[in-house]
Amino acid sequence: VVDAGAIESITQYPQPLLQMMAAAADGLGSLAIDTTQLSMSVTDPTAWATAMNNLGMVPVGLPGQQLVSDSICVPGFDPGLSMMTGITPINPMMPGLGLVPPPPPTEVAVVKEIIHCKSCTLFPQNPNLPPPSTRERPPGCKTVFVGGLPENATEEIIQEVFEQCGDITAIRKSKKNFCHIRFAEEFMVDKAIYLSGYRMRLGSSTDKKDSGRLHVDFAQARDDFYEWECKQRMRAREERHRRKLEEDRLRPPSPPPIMHYSEHEAALLAEKLKDDSKFSEAITVLLSWIERGEVNRRSANQFYSMVQSANSHIRRLMNEKATHEQEMEEAKENFKNALTGILTQFEQIVAVFNASTRQKAWDHFSKAQRKNIDIWRKHSEELRNAQSEQLMGIRREEEMEMSDDENCDSPTKKMRVDESALAAQAYALKEENDSLRWQLDAYRNEVELLKQEKEQLFRTEENLTKDQQLQFLQQTMQGMQQQLLTIQEELNNKKSELEQAKEEQSHTQALLKVLQEQLKGTKELVETNGHGHEDTNEINVLTVALVNQDRENNTEKRSQGLKSEKEALLIGIISTFLHVHPFGANIEYLWSYMQQLDSKISANEIEMLLMRLPRMFKQEFTGVGATLEKRWKLCAFEGIKTT
Repeated sequence: VVDAGAIESITQYPQPLLQMMAAAADGLGSLAIDTTQLSMSVTDPTAWATAMNNLGMVPVGLPGQQLVSDSICVPGFDPGLSMMTGITPINPMMPGLGLVPPPPPTEVAVVKEIIHCKSCTLFPQNPNLPPPSTRERPPGCKTVFVGGLPENATEEIIQEVFEQCGDITAIRKSKKNFCHIRFAEEFMVDKAIYLSGYRMRLGSSTDKKDSGRLHVDFAQARDDFYEWECKQRMRAREERHRRKLEEDRLRPPSPPPIMHYSEHEAALLAEKLKDDSKFSEAITVLLSWIERGEVNRRSANQFYSMVQSANSHIRRLMNEKATHEQEMEEAKENFKNALTGILTQFEQIVAVFNASTRQKAWDHFSKAQRKNIDIWRKHSEELRNAQSEQLMGIRREEEMEMSDDENCDSPTKKMRVDESALAAQAYALKEENDSLRWQLDAYRNEVELLKQEKEQLFRTEENLTKDQQLQFLQQTMQGMQQQLLTIQEELNNKKSELEQAKEEQSHTQALLKVLQEQLKGTKELVETNGHGHEDTNEINVLTVALVNQDRENNTEKRSQGLKSEKEALLIGIISTFLHVHPFGANIEYLWSYMQQLDSKISANEIEMLLMRLPRMFKQEFTGVGATLEKRWKLCAFEGIKTT
């Protein structure tokens, strides 16, 4: 069930029209009061039209005429036009758009007229009463609620009254005194709302069932809202489509697609690289191919030829640059010549002004003329000085740019320009020759690649195993060589020890011979002198002691021999240091003390020296566990005490 609301809505007309309508209302009021003064039939439509024309008003509500005139509504207005253009829908009854007159002042009441139909008559309400209220207009509203209908009103009468507002698509009449009317367009609802407040009377009957006060209001229908939503969605789609087209139009053009590499495409690209007009496009394709990794052993020659043709394009660019530089030099020269011509004319003008300021001509000019001539002279002198400074600046720049190298290069530039035609022909022939030579090289390389592939196919795993065996044998040979070197070193050490043992043996034998001779001599003396057995024992003891002492001396010489005077000095310093420390000292403490005397000495060197003299220095361990420490002590005096 659709109900009508209560929101105020006032139909608006301009001020002059309101004045005319008020005058017409006054005239109609006088006619209604005094019926004897009427000279025309009330039911005659022609008479009503004539009367309203005389009053300057458009006839309203007559048979065959519209309820609202075409001057208010736009003829042929298509409300669906906004869907195509993206413009918001325009209400033809909206003020301020030129479609309807501007609104009247709010304090002035609107005067409505009597409306005659075939089956009924509509009388306006009292203008002193407040206007009928309406609810808020729903979006896309095409349906109106009509209440207060006469009980005897039929659907045909309702259609006769409201079809003057526009095309009606549906009328839903209730058993009670109201109905719902759906129009074809939205602006027709505004015309129907205009009839709110009118009293409807069927024919000329005065029965209550044949009369009723109309209340027209906006109705909220699902079909209207659904159509409005469809229009909004269509408008949004059109807007998105328009924006997408605009973005596509403003988007920069995408780069052309790059074809995949093939021998055919490479041959076409090589031809494009030789063409100046297609070089920029071809060089981008070549760059993309190289970056993609299309270069391999098979295609290396083709790519090399294309890179070489790109390099040859540098010469064309340099020739083009030389021509542009020559044109620039010619333009500079023309500019300088034109500037010198302008400067000479300035000089002539200044000479004219100077001549006119001399006494012969100056006296004949008036005061105002003299003033103008003086101003012109100063202005021309300033311009001349500026032009001369510009010309001098150009000359100074040319002098600074000139050098011996440029003077040497100038004849070569002229030779280039003179021989440009011959160079172009020679260059074309050279490019053809290069392209043929590159193709020949490519074919040769392909043949070589095929040969290499065939050779690789004939290789077997035996070759690989042979290489591995050779590497293994080489490694074993290196290990054997290292072992031989170590064995040779050990052999040399054994030989040196053997020689020392032989020397000791020869020495001991010589000593024994000497002792034996001494013993013989002593025995003879004993026999002659008759000494006892004790003397012989003492001699034997002495001989054994001498032999043992000799052996010890040999071993001491072999183990404790000092190499240099520096080692003797170190032994003396270390012995005095350890004598002061009776409980011993570790090697780090001893090395820190010795480093103050000799900064180049190392702890390892001191330790080796102490180990070579075991009868002077001994090593002891002190402490337990983590506090275990090695200490060196002086034991030379203990050996003396024991001896």
